[in-house]
Amino acid sequence: MTTDWALLRELTEAPGVSGYEAPVREVLSRYLGTLAPRLGTDNLGSLIAERPGAAARPRVMLAAHMDEIGFMVSHIDDGGFVRFQPIGGWWSQVMLAQRVRIYTARGPVTGIIAAKPPHILPADERSRPVDIRDMFVDVGATSRQEAEALGIRPGDPVVPASAFEPLGPPGAFLAKAWDNRAGCVVLVEVLRRLAAVQHPNAVYAVATVQEEVGLRGATTSVRAVAPDVALVIDTTVATDTPGIDRSRLPASCRLGGGPAVSLYDASMIPHLRLRDLVVDTARDHGIPLQFDVMPGGGTDAGKIHTASTGVPTLSIGIPVRYIHSHGSILRLSDLEHAARLIVAVIQRLDAATVDALKAMAPARAAAGPARAWTMPGVGVTAPGAVPGTGPVAPPGMAPPGMPPALGMPPAAGSPGTGAGTGFVPAAASWSDGTAARDPWGAGGSAWGQAGYPWGPAGVAAPH
Repeated sequence: MTTDWALLRELTEAPGVSGYEAPVREVLSRYLGTLAPRLGTDNLGSLIAERPGAAARPRVMLAAHMDEIGFMVSHIDDGGFVRFQPIGGWWSQVMLAQRVRIYTARGPVTGIIAAKPPHILPADERSRPVDIRDMFVDVGATSRQEAEALGIRPGDPVVPASAFEPLGPPGAFLAKAWDNRAGCVVLVEVLRRLAAVQHPNAVYAVATVQEEVGLRGATTSVRAVAPDVALVIDTTVATDTPGIDRSRLPASCRLGGGPAVSLYDASMIPHLRLRDLVVDTARDHGIPLQFDVMPGGGTDAGKIHTASTGVPTLSIGIPVRYIHSHGSILRLSDLEHAARLIVAVIQRLDAATVDALKAMAPARAAAGPARAWTMPGVGVTAPGAVPGTGPVAPPGMAPPGMPPALGMPPAAGSPGTGAGTGFVPAAASWSDGTAARDPWGAGGSAWGQAGYPWGPAGVAAPH
């Protein structure tokens, strides 16, 4: 990946606290506008860039939030000190003595986050972390009138003041807001690469707003895109720093180890078939991959995967040290590997593959010859079913999705009424002569994951 210094610097230094993302959106619009024929926003401000491919469907949504954590002016006291409301998740110990800029209608005003000095604190207070409620921004004013004369007023965004800077090791960068300008960089890089390759789908690169305050931009933009499958690019905590016992963590990621597939977070359990596809693609292309578990956090995937009737979704994280602070560190190689991986996955997401994902079909073909089950006296055979791998109907109940057109009479004691609502699975068998396994009891027929379309609309038997 060629280092685009201008892009990295512009994105990280642009102010973009949740709800105030316009400067970041302007930067991304300039870059994405040259790579996508269509560019627009939803009514909350998320930026949507459409990149057509060989087919209009499936629609692949790539989402990366462009907002950062910060603060908002809540009021100015009589001494000219600015009180603030945190926006997003802050840890008080990383805030004191840090520079910030208040973005007013007249321009930015620099200040510093302060509190009572330790020299005059009682011993018991010196030993405790300072509560955020006791902090304020000092802009050098000595009265409310002097602060207001600078243009400061309630509601103005307050943004960490931290410059983009390359570090000593090649490809290491320090900046504010890598969470999640790193994902925004990947969005631009993926669309750049898609311009030079074929892909069997339509790609929608979405820079969402207000992720840090409740995944709000994802909630609206997913409705605008109506995707068939989604990949969320965000950051994750690099746990390769001193003092962390990695053996006690459910999973851990290191800087430079490649992107991380989320196995679990507080907002989503990933789509397992899509996860397998991504992991297999990384293996096939020799792309390093890590895994992540974050019980206390979440990403835009939490809202995207539950949209409409459900969207197969996976979150891919860029390892970053010290997220949710004034300065964080990443490695360019992790962005490179993430972009390579996502482009390779997009090239595999044709209509048949996405239909199989939605049907919960296996990511890999089942070993051995295909078998079919047969119901004596009914004359119905289900080709391609996989025995014993999915939920089945108990005796006296119809298989999920069985169409009435099959004309099966209800079995005695069946809760269903009418044709096609009951069957007795104990007599079912596989075409190779083996008995079908029934998790509900001895013998019987099992419903597999092969996605055989039972209903007239082609709805697969549920997994």
